[in-house]
Amino acid sequence: MTDTANGRGGQDGQGGQQGAIKVMVVDDHPMWRDAVARDLTESGFDVVATAGDGDQAVRRAKAAAPDVLVLDLNLPAKPGVQVCKELVGHNPALRVLVLSASGEHADVLEAVKSGATGYLLKSASTEELLDAVRRTAVGDPVFTPGLAGLVLGEYRRLASEPAPAAPDADQPKAPQLTERETEVLRLVAKGLSYKQIAERLVISHRTVQNHVQNTLGKLQLHNRVELVRYAIERGLDDE
Repeated sequence: MTDTANGRGGQDGQGGQQGAIKVMVVDDHPMWRDAVARDLTESGFDVVATAGDGDQAVRRAKAAAPDVLVLDLNLPAKPGVQVCKELVGHNPALRVLVLSASGEHADVLEAVKSGATGYLLKSASTEELLDAVRRTAVGDPVFTPGLAGLVLGEYRRLASEPAPAAPDADQPKAPQLTERETEVLRLVAKGLSYKQIAERLVISHRTVQNHVQNTLGKLQLHNRVELVRYAIERGLDDE
């Protein structure tokens, strides 16, 4: 990371974070890993752990309980997508920001399917990384320009596939969402960030987060990826 950072972690005015955001950095290149950890620490984030391989990452993340995992995909012992899948499965509240040298579409989609919230290329500036970690911490999807459309297209493709076990028509309907929850869900499906949704609906960022969390609970879903798929399957992105 080459740019000078001046942001402060844990001071996102709309996110309402209490104290510094806890971050863990996983990368098999010591110099890069140390540089990212240093930039985050100097900007006010609480770097609670680092790791250099997949197995180590899983063990240390479970012990350190970070808010955000900054994760490389190319790791020895266990690949990054597997690390992401295991840790998000263990703790669905964990936010994962992939920081990778690869911009290959297959890598991006695999990361998102494994539970990553965002995907940033290592060519990003320090300032872009700091902003990405802050946004990831509050649940916003963060992608290097050009990749967001790819991911939304994949959501649509997945939603067009037959569901593995579709309920019968006479089985109970999904839990009823409030009008506001449905409105927020529709905007999530269109790819808007929480900040953009808050501005569109003239409500606070925290209120958007609360609506999303309530909706996840009602629908028994675990993360934003599942939520977007649910919304697109029901055509909410076209309304």
